[in-house]
This record gives sequence, structure tokens and C-alpha cells, in this order.
Amino acid sequence: MRTTALGGSGVRVTELAFGTAGIGNLYRPVTDEAAAATLEAAWDAGIRAFDTAPHYGLGLSERRLGAALRGRPRDACTVSTKVGRLLVPDGGGGDDLANGFAVPATHRRVWDFSADGVLRSLEASLGRLGLDRVDAVLLHDPDDHAEQALREAYPALERLRGEGVVGAIGIGMNQCAVPARFVRETDIDVVLLAGRYTLLEQEGLADLLPAAAARGRGVLVGGVFNSGLLADPRPGAAYNYAPVPQAVLDRALRLKAVTERHGVPLRAAALRFPFGHPAVAGVLTGARSADEVRDAVHLLRCAVPGALWDDLRAEGLLDHDTPVPKPRC
Repeated sequence: MRTTALGGSGVRVTELAFGTAGIGNLYRPVTDEAAAATLEAAWDAGIRAFDTAPHYGLGLSERRLGAALRGRPRDACTVSTKVGRLLVPDGGGGDDLANGFAVPATHRRVWDFSADGVLRSLEASLGRLGLDRVDAVLLHDPDDHAEQALREAYPALERLRGEGVVGAIGIGMNQCAVPARFVRETDIDVVLLAGRYTLLEQEGLADLLPAAAARGRGVLVGGVFNSGLLADPRPGAAYNYAPVPQAVLDRALRLKAVTERHGVPLRAAALRFPFGHPAVAGVLTGARSADEVRDAVHLLRCAVPGALWDDLRAEGLLDHDTPVPKPRC
């Protein structure tokens, strides 16, 4: 599994990184045993970059990731977590499905991008992970808190990096405008961009990715299947957390027809596509089972011929100036 440095931090990530929202019971339960087997399969496949967050299952993904890494060489992997949501005990009962996670609602999330909130969040995350350090910390979804994140949370992260407490700092969002601002106005190392640079849509090309490339900042691309649409385009499929509009479904089906004409699964083309841009350091994908991990690794290794990208351009499904990956040897 190839590795790339995150900006100038020296922190390295494998080209396929493991996102842990799924094993945090995103939408439906995953047993402890299945989560452990999934993470073991990722390790066995050579994946050494793992991304988590307090938000994912109210800390469940952090606890499961920490358990899986226990006893493994710490310097052999990269672990990132996020700040911006504090978990506050809440005895109200019920479940957390309103926030997307099939876990008991033992806590509630409180937005906090203050310097103190950053420190408290990171300390709690380290406790759940059972680690004495993480390699990267990302500001998580500061859509409505951009100013506080920029003026208070970011300087706190910068101090932590300067003190050697963390190796890399950055921001993780499913929009482009705020991360592009951080790339220009701060010294972050990495952006985690979810859903906005995929085979289906390339909003990131307008500003964020060129800015990151110009400043030598790494971009991890998440959501390459656009909520599952590019994994299985069909009526009723999800897209941006809602039923897919017909026009978007039609575009996904046209993409599938072209890729399959070349004998390439749509999922394989979707996984490979982001690597055409020089700012992209890796692709982040989740899994709920060992089989899903092995499938993702297999898909990433699939040969994607240059003629496939040419046909997508010819059919108006990619702009002619959109960068595409070179065929792998």
C-alpha cells in the first residue's frame, strides 16, 4: 500500500485510509466482533491510516479503533481524530438515530471550537482510544462556526503541533469554501474533503484543490461513492443523505455504462478517480465487515485504462481539463 506525506508534517498516510464511522454504528448496528474483524482485515491488507471522531457513535468508533490497535506497533500507523463536538453525559435515554448512529443516547453533542474545547475534546478522545498521542487532529464540520474555529480552535491546534503533541493539523468537511479559506489563511497540513471531489461531481476543482496543490497541502478524499450512489446506482438510492434526484441518478447510470463497457466496475473507477489530482494524498473509505475491506482493496488495485477516462470526456461526463489518474503499472 503506497504512502504519502500530509503536507510538510512528515505524517504519512496509506493511499487507502480507513474511515471508522461505519464501525461507530452509522445507520445500523455493527457488533464488537464484526468491528474487530473489520479492523484486523484492514491491517492485514496493509492499511495503516485510520480516521475517527467523537461524533461517530458517541465515541464508539474511537473505543473500537483503540481496542484494535492495542498491542500493534504504534509507529507503524497513522491515527487521526477530530475536534469541535464535545460529548456531554445525558441520561435522557433513547437512541442516537436522529444523528445517524444506532447507539444508546448516553451523551449529547455540544459544539465547541474554543481553545479549551479543543483541549478537552482531544483529552477525551485519547482516553477512549487508549493512546498517548494521535498523529493528526482535524476541525470537524465548522460550517456554522467558521470564525470561532479560525480564531480560537486553529491557534490551539497550531500550538499542539508546535509542542509536538500532534504531528499534523487540518479540517474535515463536506463543503469546499471553508476548507479553501483555511488553506489560504492558516498553516494547516491536510484537508479531509467528503463527497465534493468524486467521479460524479468535482466541486473541489474550482478552488480548494488548486489552492491545496499550490501550497503543498494534502487532501484526503472521502465519500467517493456519494452516499452509496456510485456503489449501486438505482432508484431510491441515497445521495447527500436523501433519495437521489432522477437527473443525478441518470448521470450515475451513464457513468456505470461507460465503466462497464471497459470491464471496470463503477466502484473501482470511483475509488481510483481522485488520484488524478496532485493534491490528493489518499482516499478515505469505510467498511462494516472484513469482506468489505478486502473488496475495497481489490477495487483499488483494478486496472483502469486511460481509454475509460477518454470515453467519459467524450460523453460529457468529465470536463476535458479534469485531471485523471495515469494507468498503474
